[in-house]
Amino acid sequence: MLDSFHKGIVVFRHSNRLKNKNEIPYRNLQIASKQQDIIMSISNKQLQTLLNQLLSSDKIKDYCPNGLQVEGKTEINKIVTGVTASEALIDAAIDVQADAILVHHGYFWKGENQTITGLKKNRIGKLIKHDINLFAYHLPIDVHPELGNNAQLASLLGITNIEAIDQVSPLGVLMRGEFEQALTATQLTASITSTLHRAPLVSDARKQAIKTVAWCTGGGQGYIDTAAELGIDAFITGEASEQTIHSSREHGIDFFAAGHHATERYGVKAVGEYLQQNHGLDVEFIDIPNPV
Repeated sequence: MLDSFHKGIVVFRHSNRLKNKNEIPYRNLQIASKQQDIIMSISNKQLQTLLNQLLSSDKIKDYCPNGLQVEGKTEINKIVTGVTASEALIDAAIDVQADAILVHHGYFWKGENQTITGLKKNRIGKLIKHDINLFAYHLPIDVHPELGNNAQLASLLGITNIEAIDQVSPLGVLMRGEFEQALTATQLTASITSTLHRAPLVSDARKQAIKTVAWCTGGGQGYIDTAAELGIDAFITGEASEQTIHSSREHGIDFFAAGHHATERYGVKAVGEYLQQNHGLDVEFIDIPNPV
């Protein structure tokens, strides 16, 4: 799914079927073939409305504001997508003359220092200086049933019979499914490594084949206990805490920490591709490598 894995710009251009700008198809993500590429512009307010509707952000309680976080120029001709609104991503967006940046990890998190100093001042200062809009969607990009981080990771790893675990809110944060054929922990490790370009941290607690799996991209290690209580064979997430390995061993559930960045690269990328394919917008995904 990742055209290249290195520092730099990954450009995706597709033949586009242009739709009415007010129409947002939620399920039909088909791409019309043999159509002429036409690059459209959109206003920042229109883009926010489109994304809010697509990602149902008004229905999700989150730890940060979802939507337009830093306002820039009104007309948007070029959009850069990326995982985190780091200074490196902003610099890359400036280099390609982007009018907007769309990320999964933005700013203004609950509990963080509210002063705009240090690295936050540097980042926001560059956005304002270059009149770049910053859009950020956190949990809405995690849980979207087709474009979200969890959905994209399942597709990449070949997980089937997918369903949300309804003990966790919002629905879709913690998912469960199964592999068509049971895998050893070694085989699943190899699959994760080749797919995400990063070797996971592994706790092979069961020493048995893995058929059922639960997952939560990013920092979802706290859900391992819920997965274990449901009798699931393995749990995949992005990070591990010290107590996570003890939970794996004592519950008897295999655990794979595949990288916060690595597991959450694909949701925002998919949203950008959707904007390009269904609304004719000029979108580039820029990956800023992060080993965490």
